[in-house]
Formats: sequence, C-alpha cells, structure tokens
Amino acid sequence: MIETLPHLESSTFPTLTRGVLEILQLNLGYLCNLSCLHCHVNAGPTRSELMGKDTIDQVLAFAQKTGVKMLDLTGGAPEMNPHFQYLIQEATQLNIEVIDRCNLVILEEPEYENLAQFLAEYKVIVVASLPCYLEENVDKQRGNGVFQKSLTALKRLNDLGYGQKNSPLKLDLVFNPQDATLPPPQKALEASYKIHLKQHYNIDFNHLYTITNMPIKRFGSTLISKGGFDDYMQLLVKNHNPETLAQVMCLNTISVDWQGFVYDCDFNQMLKLSLSNQHSQTHLSDLIDGHFIPSKIATRQHCYGCTAGQGSSCSGALS
Repeated sequence: MIETLPHLESSTFPTLTRGVLEILQLNLGYLCNLSCLHCHVNAGPTRSELMGKDTIDQVLAFAQKTGVKMLDLTGGAPEMNPHFQYLIQEATQLNIEVIDRCNLVILEEPEYENLAQFLAEYKVIVVASLPCYLEENVDKQRGNGVFQKSLTALKRLNDLGYGQKNSPLKLDLVFNPQDATLPPPQKALEASYKIHLKQHYNIDFNHLYTITNMPIKRFGSTLISKGGFDDYMQLLVKNHNPETLAQVMCLNTISVDWQGFVYDCDFNQMLKLSLSNQHSQTHLSDLIDGHFIPSKIATRQHCYGCTAGQGSSCSGALS
C-alpha cells in the first residue's frame, strides 16, 4: 500500500485550479469480485467498505443542489453495493446521467444475471474494463477465465443494444498497459480493438479509452516489489505533456469516497489527500450545508500519470 511517493517529492507539479463542477465520481466501495494487478484501489472479494444509503441520499441532495448532471460510479465493483440500483433509479428521476465503470465479469456472476437488463432499462453508460483483446494478456492481469466471461458479458450487452449503431445505449471499453509503460496512441488502438473483436467474436462497442496505470496501492506495491517504482515515476515525469493540463478530469470533477468524504480526484482519495490540501477532510454534509468547494486542487507526483504522453483520464487520452 503506497501512501507517499518516495524520492520524487522535489518535483513540483503545475498548479491546477478547479472550474465549473460537472461530474461527481462516486466510489461505492472497495468490494469487488476480482483482484486485478493494476488496481489503484486495492479492491477485492474480502473488502467490506461500502457506501451506505444515507450517504447515497446525501450524494443525490448535493447533485440536485449544485446542478450536477452526471454521476460516475466506480469501486471495487460498484454493482456490488446493495444500493446500486436505488442510486441509479433516483438519479434518473433527477435527470442525472449515470456511468457504470464495470469489470464485465460481474454481469455473469450469480445473483447479477439481470443487471445488464437493468442498466439498459435506465440507459446507464457502461464503461467496461478490457485491458487487451488477447485472452492470455487479460487473464494474466485480471485472473484466469476473466477474458471469456468478459466476452460473454459483452455479447449480452450487445444483444440489449449496447454499442450498436444508432442505439442510445453507450458501451465504451478501457485499456490499461500490462506493465510499467505508457499506453499506445488511443485512436490506433481503438481501431485494432474494433477489428479484432468484430472479426473474432462479433462484438461491437463505441469508444476505447486508454488509461495510464497509477503508481499507488496495488500497482504501486507491485512496482516497489520489482524494484521499478523510481523508473516508472521518472517515465511519467519525463513524458509530462503540458498541453494536457487544460483537460485533466479534476478541473470539472470531484471524487466522493464510500464514507462521503470529498477529494479532488479518485487517486487523491486513495492517498487520503484532503480536498484542496486542507488541514481536515471535507464531507458531503459540509458542502450541502453551504461550504464552498475550494478552487485549488491538491497535487502530488502521481499527477504526472494524468499528463504523461497523450494524457490520461477516466475518459481516456487527452491529446
């Protein structure tokens, strides 16, 4: 578990100032049916942290108060939160769009077989992790059998209309590198994914997002155990691209953890970096009661992971 980034604290990341808040990214808990090597959350089947209904109601109240029009649901596997469907139903009534960051395998797990139909009914945007289109690479990173289960889930989503031409149901895929490297160019890789998945499995999707692995939690621990942490950080810093700074996701997004505490981004949440570097943590209840969201964004050296090369955000490459 990496709570600080050794040896590179002297590097100063550029100052970032928050703009208009448009998106709430919610970590609904660290419980997950998988234990992926690249996970920056340390999620897994033994985790018990889950957002409660009271906190979900605070999220909805805050979104309604601020006019936020998108909830971006993450985990763990967000679908394993017992209030997942309630949150989506209530958000839909408020005309708030919902993204489900889905590991695909969850759609094939016992007790979740009807989940894909639910997502389609409420027109939830599905952003699904598929770190490669080759079975060996996916299973190496995410566990044996994950690739085949992912294909079954993708076909289920396609049958419901997800990823199909002229369909309102959006299905996007996410690529993560297999090792301590930067992602390849997103546009070219998307074309390769589309050709391979269509020709070999008759699977369609809308867009591919390439996301850089963050050197924190499980992936950071792996880097340290292999003696590659410093080299990876140097890679991120060396490839810093200033042109990406105007598009990093923390400019219009704040992250809410399972307890309702608020952070500048999901990665800061994992490192317990308080909102805007304040001395104490900010809770949703504080913001609902009228406290302002500070404009300054807390940054550390892991932020270079969002600005290296073509850049990286939850919506993929930035340049």
